[in-house]
Order: sequence, then structure tokens, then C-alpha cells
Amino acid sequence: MKKNKGKAPSAAEKEFVFEFRAGKHSCVLRVPLQVPVQENIRDLHGRLMLLHRIPCYIEDELKASLSSFIEKETIQDYDREAELALQRLTAGDVDVNQLTNAWTRSYVETTLEHARPEEPSWDEDFADVYHELIHSPASDTLLNLEHNYFVSISELISERDMEIKKLQERQAAEMDKVMHELGNTLSDQDVNAVASQHFDAQQVLENKWASELKQVTGIQKQEYQEWVIKLHQDLQKSTNSSKINEEIKVQPSQLSEAADSGSRMFEEQPQLEESFTIHLGAQLKTMHNLRLVRADVLDFCKHRRHGSSGAKLRRLQTALSLYSSSLCGLVLLVDNRVNSYSGIKRDFSTVAKECTDFHFQCLEEQLEEVQQVVLYARAQRNSKQKDQNGGDDKSKNVERNPSNILPGEFYISRHSNLSEVHVVFHLCVDDNARSGNITARDPAIMGLRNILKVCCTHDITTVTIPLLLVHDMSEEMTIPWCLKRAELVFKCVKDCVSWCSLTWLCPSTQSISEEMFYQLSNMLPQIFRVSSTLTLTSKH
Repeated sequence: MKKNKGKAPSAAEKEFVFEFRAGKHSCVLRVPLQVPVQENIRDLHGRLMLLHRIPCYIEDELKASLSSFIEKETIQDYDREAELALQRLTAGDVDVNQLTNAWTRSYVETTLEHARPEEPSWDEDFADVYHELIHSPASDTLLNLEHNYFVSISELISERDMEIKKLQERQAAEMDKVMHELGNTLSDQDVNAVASQHFDAQQVLENKWASELKQVTGIQKQEYQEWVIKLHQDLQKSTNSSKINEEIKVQPSQLSEAADSGSRMFEEQPQLEESFTIHLGAQLKTMHNLRLVRADVLDFCKHRRHGSSGAKLRRLQTALSLYSSSLCGLVLLVDNRVNSYSGIKRDFSTVAKECTDFHFQCLEEQLEEVQQVVLYARAQRNSKQKDQNGGDDKSKNVERNPSNILPGEFYISRHSNLSEVHVVFHLCVDDNARSGNITARDPAIMGLRNILKVCCTHDITTVTIPLLLVHDMSEEMTIPWCLKRAELVFKCVKDCVSWCSLTWLCPSTQSISEEMFYQLSNMLPQIFRVSSTLTLTSKH
């Protein structure tokens, strides 16, 4: 039989004989079978009935006889193999140590009770400890310590920016002098040499500060994790538990003090917001939230050095839900290059570096892993297309750089150091997203739907989405353009409302007027029609 062509040499061919009567005639069915049989008995039985045109009233009898024959012959085949194996072992043809090692490995790999216990992971242990502490009286102490580290990094970044600014001003003045002497005592080669020296000096300074920041954040992360583990161990000791709890409770809140001592200039700017609560379901109704907010996308990521009470509450909420089934996500629109060198990606990277991530890898390390995955996935896809095309790679000119992603594809980064976000979806969009002729099948729309599916399966219950699929406005984006784009995005993802709570993000105050904002908000109840009443609250 063709299916068993690759069977081991020990497979033997046995003849299955089945006698039955069809009316006045006695019939005999003879079928050669390879034992042990590798295919499903039910499928084999069905093929025999069809190929040999066996009457239907014989079906059950044939199935019982076939099952009994296969079971009997399989047992005999295994017994024969076992006898041969024992004979080889007795004759010394088999190494006993090698055989026992093979048995041990088989038991360990296939039987749970014989498997080695999983080694404890530092990340998992730290996550459990942190989750327990952040839901205890020690939460305020943890937030204060994180805030102190944040202030330390912020001061270091401010010092770096100041030193780079002074260097640039000094170099600009020096270049002005050189350009003034151009043609008199200096030539173009002299200008190029000075420009090269300036560039090298900037690179050296930036590399110096990058190395120092990396070293400081590494020390902070190690100190923080060791302190959290030690605090948890101390709390586990019954003798010191009450004393430590009292010390934790009486520690002053540095975040509150910073808020009180900070001047009014650091208060948050009021946001324009419309909130909807929708009850879905015929009998068992579930409540879902929709929000329309006018703000900058990075406002959901930034920590404020002189925070307010609201900022502290958001930071606490983010920490409480870090290891939970209520994660918060953000969709960031990026280009097709997996890096943090330009545009909104550079701004986001700057925000992510302002505070040490004590739980996950830094953004650069995560992007390096994503880059490797993209290269591997692209190589697999190209290999599959090449096989389908018979060796002619007709798609080699479609993508110039295999490390780039396509519009509609996205990659994910995890964060514990952002203000209101745990997960960031970096969605690739092209220039077509800025035009007014995209459809429901556009890669950006399809990518957005795929993101919401990922949120549904990975406990991300709150997602912030750029409503117009752009982060900044341009002259051609008129009110009709905005209303048309918003209607398209609303309709394409309205089926996903039952999966998670959505926050629709409009560009900042300078781009979207209040009139346009309220026109967009009036569109929400019309598109997300439900049988129940909409509860509307407004904050502005």
C-alpha cells in the first residue's frame, strides 16, 4: 500500500480474509494489509465497502471482523518484535546503557510524572512578587521609588540635552566664522573638514550619553528588582511583618508632595472628550465603553515629572493592571522600517527612554528581536512563493528590503514604564492612508481589525486608536474628509466593540477644532446603533 512505503523493515504483510453470504452466494473478501496498520480503521473500512461493493447489511459485521483482525495481528507483531529485542539483548548485540538512556529520555519527554520540574524563571517569579506587592500597602512605596528613578533619569536627560545644545551652538558659531572666511583664507575642503569634525564630535558626545544612560537604567533595574524581592521576603516573615507594614504606611508620598510643590504651569491641559456607555445583548446585557478624545497620541505614554493627583492615580492603575487580564493597548502608526530613528517612532522612543522599564526589555532590544522575526518570516514567505512558482522568483522585485514590513502588518512592544499603556501596536501604513480614497479592504483597515482580534485573544480590554488613521493633519484634510474617514473607520471596526473598550483619538487641539470634534462625536451614536439607550457624558 502506498501509505506504508516508508514503513520500517519490521512491517509484515498479512492477508485479511472475510467470508459472507450475499443471497444464495457465498463470497470471500481477501485484502493484503501491512501490519501494524498505520491508517484509520474507519477510513479503511469505508474504502473496502466502496471498492468491493459490499452490501450495506454486511457493514457492521465487516467492521467488527476487520477491527478484531487488526488488533490480533498488531499484538502478535509487537510480541514478535519484543522477542527479537530480548534475544538481541541476551546475545549482547545491544548496549544496555544506551538502551536505558533511550528509555529514560522517552519517559521524560512523553510522560508528565517522569518529566523534570520546570526551572523557576526569574521573570515569572518577579512578576508574581510585584503583582502581590502592588496590591498591598507597599504599593505607595513602590510608586515613590519608581518616581524617584524617573526624576533621576529626567535630570540626566536634561543635562544631556543641555550639553548637546551648547555643543551645537558652539559649532554653529564656528561654522559661521569658517563660512565668512570662505574664499579668502579657507577653501571648500577646509569647510568640509570642519563639518566632518563637528559631526564626529556630536557622535562621540551622543554615544557617551547613550552609554551612560544605558548603564544607569541597568543599575536602576537591578536595584529595583532586588529591592522588591527583598521587601517581599521580609513581608513573608511573620515576626517582621507588622513592623514593615507600619513603616510602609507612614512613608510620605513623594508624588503628592511633588504635585503640591509644583507650580500651576505643570498642570495638565484640559482634554476635549465624549464618552459613551453602550449596553449590548438581548437578555444578558454587557456594558462597553466608547470614548472620543482630542489629544496627542504620546500623551497616553508620557509621565509628568511634576505630576498631579490624576497622574498618580493613572500611574497606580497602570501598575495594578500590569499582570492582569485588563491590559491597555495603543495603536501607533509607523512606516515600514522596524527602527526608532525618525518621525513618530523617534518621539515614542524618546518618551520610552525617560523612565526605566523594570519588567521588560528596553525598546531597542525588543525592536532587534522583531527585526530578526521579520527577516525569518520574509525568508519563509519568499521560499514558499519560489516553490509555488516552480523556482522562478517573480516577486523578488516587489520588496527591495526584506527587513521592511508591508502596509497593514504590525509588530508589538511591551512596556511597564508608560503612563497609561502596557502594549503598543506599531501598525505600518503608507502614504495611501493620507488620501481620501481608501476602502474597507485597505491594508490599514485590515491591520486595524487584526489588531483588535489580537486584543480579544490576549486580555487587552482597552485600546486607543487614531480615528483618522493619521497622527497629524494637513491642508487637504478638510471637515468632509475627516467625516468620511471617521465613518469608514467606525463602520469597519464596529463589530469589534463587544471585544474591548475603544478610545478613538483625534489629533491635537491645533488640528481639530471644537466644531469638527463635536461633528465626529455626533456620528458615534448613529453608527453604533443598539436597542438600548446611550449614556453620554462630556468632559471639556
